Amino acid sequence: MSQALQSLLDLLDLERIEQDIFRGQSRSAVVPRVFGGQVAAQALVAAGRTVPEDRFAHSLHAYFLRAGDPGAPIVYSVDRIRDGRSFTTRRVVAVQHGQPIFHLSASFQAHEEGMEHQAAMPPAPDPETLPTAAELLPRYADVLGDPAVVERLLEARESVDLRYVDPPPYGTVGETREPHSQVWFRTNGKLDGAVDQPLLHVVLATYVSDMTLLDSILLAHGRGGWVTGDVVGASLDHAMWFHRPFRADEWLLYDQESPSASGGRGLGQARIYTQDGRLAISVIQEGVVRIPRELS
Repeated sequence: MSQALQSLLDLLDLERIEQDIFRGQSRSAVVPRVFGGQVAAQALVAAGRTVPEDRFAHSLHAYFLRAGDPGAPIVYSVDRIRDGRSFTTRRVVAVQHGQPIFHLSASFQAHEEGMEHQAAMPPAPDPETLPTAAELLPRYADVLGDPAVVERLLEARESVDLRYVDPPPYGTVGETREPHSQVWFRTNGKLDGAVDQPLLHVVLATYVSDMTLLDSILLAHGRGGWVTGDVVGASLDHAMWFHRPFRADEWLLYDQESPSASGGRGLGQARIYTQDGRLAISVIQEGVVRIPRELS
């Protein structure tokens, strides 16, 4: 396991300070606020620690309320909404400086057999043939401008091996493209031993799911994104459905598209497949996507 991955696991390992109250640490993201995927993942950890081990996360619905302060810890308060015979529901509120910054509802289900069908996996190249972040990002140093941006992006990718099938938005600034994006991802190292729990794989996929989902919106308008400064934005809400077991340390295809952008908001939707073609997760997110006034 890489040191970067261990650092991420440490970040997601919350401290229990009361029966249903947990504290997590924060760290800066590419932009000067707490990465939304971190808050969502930590909230899911908090919820999962109040649920019987034989129940597995099958969905989450969340709202990002305020930007997180990377210099302060986050307190997660869990409300035990329901413990049913088949389903368990939890609500989590994340608080910083006395104010809620994030709200999550998550549902867990005992294993059950049922009907099976799924959407077919779309075509995608072998992830091993695609450039790593360390190989890709230096190519766009001129577009990104500040060398510190490249370094922050590389640091954000140290724990996760994320590979773009086509150039990222900042790779084709000014060129409008189909609002569709694919990336392959997996953790940068294997998960084994005591940490290799089903909830951790779901939590790590939740963490990564906020990294690129709004890219397809930018592609439709030839924008480079937050790292180039030609748009400003933030995640508004986020929903995930976990259909089938998967491992976050094995390749997952994140197939993303945007069906709409209007009113200063854009919608991203996606499906995540295992490398052998099983549909593991569905994801939908809406975000604020605005053109800065000086550029409009």
